[in-house]
Amino acid sequence: MTINHGFHAVMTALPGRGDELVALLLDAPSLPNEDCVVFLVSRSGSNPDVVSVAEGWTSREAHAAFFAADEAQAFVAKLQPLLAGESQYTDAIPVGGKPALRV
Repeated sequence: MTINHGFHAVMTALPGRGDELVALLLDAPSLPNEDCVVFLVSRSGSNPDVVSVAEGWTSREAHAAFFAADEAQAFVAKLQPLLAGESQYTDAIPVGGKPALRV
């Protein structure tokens, strides 16, 4: 599948709640979605409460449709109480890279 739309989000968990945020993200409903080609969760090396997510989708429309669904809205509602402030979002249009190793 080709990635035609993506975004990067940086979230800061409430102090000491970074593990909970990571666990929730690693169980995100977008993971089994066939239009979500990339879902990468990472943490800051200097602050374990700062968590990043990079997502790659087959299209902007597929991403929008997924996030409009009840399951995604319920997931976002679970995330909110863990966050300290607003998340930073940046959209992305992939232009190239190295293919992922399939295990």
